[in-house]
Amino acid sequence: MNMADIAPVAALELATPLAPPQDRGGPAQPLLTVRNLRKHFAVRGGLFERKPRFVRAVDGVSFTVAKGETLGIVGESGCGKSTTAKLIARLISPDSGELVFDGDGVGQYGGMALKEFRRNMQMVFQDSFASLNPRLTALEAIAYGPQIHGVLKAEALARSRALLERVGLAPAQFGSRYPHELSGGQRQRVNLARALAFEPRMLILDESVAALDKSVQAQVLNLLQELKAERGLTYLFISHDLHVVHYIADRVVVMYLGEIVESGPVDELYAQPRHPYTRALLSAVPSTDPTRRTLVAPIAGDPPNPINPPSGCRFRDRCPKAMSVCAAEPPALRETTPGHWAACHLENVEGIAA
Repeated sequence: MNMADIAPVAALELATPLAPPQDRGGPAQPLLTVRNLRKHFAVRGGLFERKPRFVRAVDGVSFTVAKGETLGIVGESGCGKSTTAKLIARLISPDSGELVFDGDGVGQYGGMALKEFRRNMQMVFQDSFASLNPRLTALEAIAYGPQIHGVLKAEALARSRALLERVGLAPAQFGSRYPHELSGGQRQRVNLARALAFEPRMLILDESVAALDKSVQAQVLNLLQELKAERGLTYLFISHDLHVVHYIADRVVVMYLGEIVESGPVDELYAQPRHPYTRALLSAVPSTDPTRRTLVAPIAGDPPNPINPPSGCRFRDRCPKAMSVCAAEPPALRETTPGHWAACHLENVEGIAA
C-alpha cells in the first residue's frame, strides 16, 4: 500500500473529549527536559555476599527535546536506551532525576500530574504482539484507553475507526481482527493508532520498526513523518539502526554504558563524529558500496560489566586512542561546535578528534 495515497482523516469531535494539548511555554520552551536521570538495579549476590551490587543502567542522563523535533537515541544493546525511555514514560521509577514537560515538573507539587503527563506522552513498543491485549479487537484496543478516561463507548469507537483509517487499515476489513490475525506491520499500525487516541503531544518510539521487513518499515516511517507534520507531534525515537535514525531524526544522542557520550544535529554528527565510540558505530554500518569493505572490526570486545564499570572514561578499554587521563578522570560533555557535544578527552588535546 502506498502511504501517499491515503488521505488524512479529520479527528472526530467528541462530546466528552480528552484534555486538549496546550502549548504552555511558547515555541522556544523545550517540550521535554530530562535532568540527571539515574536508575541502578540491585543484583542479588551469593549467600555470603554482604555488600550490595547494582547495575548502573542509566547513570546521570540529561537532554532536551524541542517542540516538533525528532530526537534519536542510539547505542549498543545494553547501553540504557530502552531503560531511559521507560524512565521517561514512568513505567519504572527513577532513583533520581527530574522531568520537565513544557515548563512543568512532572509529578512534583504544583507541577504536572502523572495522569496528565501520560495523556500527553504515549509510547509505542518494539514487540507489537505483546503490546496488544489478545482478547480485544483492533477497534476495541484503540478505543479502550479513551473509555477509561471517560469518553463514551460509541464516541471512542468512532474515533478508533477514524484512526485506523488514517494509519492505513480499513476499519471494515481490519477493525474486527484480533492481534493474532494481523501481521507485524498491521499490529504496529494499531499500536500507533492506539497511542494517537489520546491526542498526545509526544510519542516515544522504542525500536518500533525494528521487527518489520524493510518495505513495511519504510511505509511506517513515512507514516510517522506524515503524522508528525499533521498533528504537530514530537518524537523520541530509539533504535539501533543508524540508517533509520539518519532518515527520521533531527538530532541524535549516543549512549554508552548508561551515559551520553555525544549529541548533536544528525547530519553533522554523522559527517563529523567527535567521539571514538560514535565513529566506531558509524563505521560498523553495512554499506552497499562494494569498494567500501570492512577489513578490520571498527570496535573490539564487549561492553564492560555495568556493575563495575571502568574508572574515568567508560569506553577507554575499547578505545584505540586511550590516554592516561582517560583512566583518571571521567570526561565531561563539552560543546565542540554549536549544538554538538562530546564527552572525550581527545577533544581537549586535538581540538577535533581524528
